[in-house]
Amino acid sequence: MFFTPRYIKEGRELLDAVRKGIAYRRDLIREADLLQADELQAELREALRQRDAGRVAAASDALKHFCAARFPAVKHPMLSENTEVFLVAIVIAMAIRTFFLQPFTIPTGSMQPTLNGIRVVKTEAPAPNILQRVAEYAVLGRSYFEITPEVDDRVVRYWEVTKFFFFRSTVIQGERQQFEISAPASGLIEAFGLPFQKDDPHIKTLVGLPLRKGVTLSGYADTGDHVFVNKMAYHFRKPTRGEVFVFHTQGIMTDENRANPNAPSQYYIKRLAGLPGDELRIAPPLLFVNGQEAQEPGFQRVMSAVDGYRGYGNGPAYLTAPDAVYHLPEKRFFALGDNSYNSGDSRYWGTVPEDNLVGVAFIVYWPFTRHWGLIR
Repeated sequence: MFFTPRYIKEGRELLDAVRKGIAYRRDLIREADLLQADELQAELREALRQRDAGRVAAASDALKHFCAARFPAVKHPMLSENTEVFLVAIVIAMAIRTFFLQPFTIPTGSMQPTLNGIRVVKTEAPAPNILQRVAEYAVLGRSYFEITPEVDDRVVRYWEVTKFFFFRSTVIQGERQQFEISAPASGLIEAFGLPFQKDDPHIKTLVGLPLRKGVTLSGYADTGDHVFVNKMAYHFRKPTRGEVFVFHTQGIMTDENRANPNAPSQYYIKRLAGLPGDELRIAPPLLFVNGQEAQEPGFQRVMSAVDGYRGYGNGPAYLTAPDAVYHLPEKRFFALGDNSYNSGDSRYWGTVPEDNLVGVAFIVYWPFTRHWGLIR
């Protein structure tokens, strides 16, 4: 290749370019032009084979003139090529997401302290400067908010909105003014909400929250851990007890499905506590599997009741008492949250069907906190 004459290299490059150009726009080219282009390419190939410099030059010129006349250059070629690359990248990313890896955000605290959910914190101090805010968002996933009512008011309703398919915020409607806060409603309710006395004094709401003129409502929201889920794992192996897994809730009687049976299925992330055929029992703070204390490292951390863990508690519908035993049917799995006393899991709504399994959550890719890296 190093000693190949320049006219040979240029001839080959011309043939390659013409071949790609015709393939790209073949459906727009007349049949007669395609036949003539084939003849001119054949002439150039023969000249290259014979290594006849004069004949190669003539054949190259003829092919160039023909292509210039019959196949006008594409306007804005750089834009066209970049657009094509961008679309190909999107297709590849969608294929990876569909068949191999899928990103998920941890929305709640049911897996804490193993995985963080979205958390809203009320603050009295003003938000830091813009550079610090940008740095904290990039590293910690932390976003600050501040609202200052212009008149005395109170919240009459609120709702969540999602922007750019990813960012969640809450619109707060007062009697006289409206605000939007870059935090989920559940976190704002936990941080600022009032007890809703009509039904249950333990249930909080933003409705009725006073908004005082000139008094700033401020805080920050930490995004939940963002994890990658291996969607191919269960196509090659059976689920493993103790791993953190993701499943969808279609056909499972979660609170959301009871309240709105026609709503789209949600995705949950829990620790896989029981496999088909297992016998489970919870004698707080311990989990027993097939008559023995659970040995997997994830269960051991939860049962240790240290470093933020509290052990396992009995549920309202399944494993309701220390002596209650549950036998898992075929093709059914039992899911438990590591934050047992604040987790809606299989103790509440039963087992997870095999068809609902999505994959294994194996890595936290953002934010860059102590949870970043492989999930244990």
